[in-house]
Parts: sequence; C-alpha cells; structure tokens
Amino acid sequence: MENILQTICDNKRLEIARQKEAVNIPFLEYMLSFQKREKVSFKQALAASGSGVIAEFKRRSPSKGWIHPDADVTSIVQAYEASGASAVSCLTDEMFFGGGFADFKKARIAISRIPLLRKDFIVDEYQIYQSKVMGADLILLIAACLTQEETARFTEIAHELELEVLLEIHSEEELSYIQPDIDVIGINNRNLKTFATDIRHTIELANKIPDSFLKISESGLSDPQTVIDLRNQGFKGFLMGENFMKTAQPGETLKAFIEQIV
Repeated sequence: MENILQTICDNKRLEIARQKEAVNIPFLEYMLSFQKREKVSFKQALAASGSGVIAEFKRRSPSKGWIHPDADVTSIVQAYEASGASAVSCLTDEMFFGGGFADFKKARIAISRIPLLRKDFIVDEYQIYQSKVMGADLILLIAACLTQEETARFTEIAHELELEVLLEIHSEEELSYIQPDIDVIGINNRNLKTFATDIRHTIELANKIPDSFLKISESGLSDPQTVIDLRNQGFKGFLMGENFMKTAQPGETLKAFIEQIV
C-alpha cells in the first residue's frame, strides 16, 4: 500500500518552498510584533474539561474522501464552542484534507474562549512562525514526520512563540520522541501509513507513557462507550472530526455525543 504520510509530507515541503518565496520568516516575525492576542492554554483547558472532546473542522480525508465539502467553518466552530467542545482543531492542508488558511482565519475570528489547534503536517520551522501569525494556540508535531532532533527544536521554537505542542505518536519506537517539555501527547488510533485504526494498540501504547503527561486519543472515535473506556484508561482528551462533520449539524451532533459521555 502506498505510504500516504510520506506522500503528504513530500507535497508539504514543496508547498512551504513556494510560501517562503512569497513571505520569509523575518517578515513573519515582523507581523508578530503587531499581534496582541493572548493564547488560551490547551493543556489547562483539557485538564479542566468534563468531556475532553477536541472537535475538528474537517472537510475531507485521504481515506474517506469528501466528508462535508460545503461546510461553513464559522457557524460550525461557533456551534462546537457553544456545545461544549474543550478545544477546536482546524485543518489547513488543502490538497489532502480540503482545508486552508482561509478556514483557519475564520475559525480564529469565530471562537475566543477555547483553544484553537492548527492541524497540519509540520516539517519546517517556517510553519511554526506561520501558525503563530495565524493566531493558533498550539501546533501538532507528528513524530512519524520528524526526527527526534527536529521535534526538540520545533518544540523549543513553539514555546518561544508561546505556542503549546501536541506531540502525536503511533508506535512504541516513537516513545523516544517524548521529552519533558512536551505539553500534551496524542496517540493516533490510525496508522498514518495505511490509515487503518486500532483502539487496542492505543491503550497498550498509553500504558508505556508516564502518568505525568496529559494524553489524548486521536482519530477513528465514534462510539461514546469507547471514549468512556479510554477515559478510564487515563486519557483526558479525544480528538474527533469525521463523526461530527459527516452530519448536517456537527455542533448538535457534538452536543448529543457529550451528553452520552459526561
């Protein structure tokens, strides 16, 4: 089977090269001098949350194709916030997930009380500065896309910019990417090389992560009982997108889901 993750990362590097030609890091740093917004802590929001649901705005995926192509980002993320989401994740990858900077900008304007995650495949420090300019509260670092040295350096840059870091792992080999200054650890139930999901694998891997880290479960979640079981295993957050986005009213679907798990 084609390595989907490698294809996405290769394309991402080409995208970034073009973006750097238009806007370089010094200019992004200059733009930051005008930014006055204070970030909302993702880690604190999850620790204080009753549901732990991180609701994702997601138009499509490589495995499922288009989920909700005409979705209105403003109304949906506002409904997520009103329905009790602990945080919102917004995809900015266009080619494979149908997202973009315009979606993120609208999401940033629409919500203010809960943290906003820029969900993308970060392979260059340029994207971290870009995320801060866009108004993100945190970024996602995927261990499978990076070296341990890149993970450490990108985490340091993110913290200098007052961004929190969600480190995503999927295998026992990637446990070595976990460093003390990582804010939150996510375990992806979906193998990003094959896009198959396995909750049992997630639980086994979580048991090898120190309890001092706040852990979230990502991808393939739809059954309220599964979320309850994962919470009993020590998980504090649950990143979900497709389960809500495939419905006509994602915010209402989220509200009904939360009522079943709290």
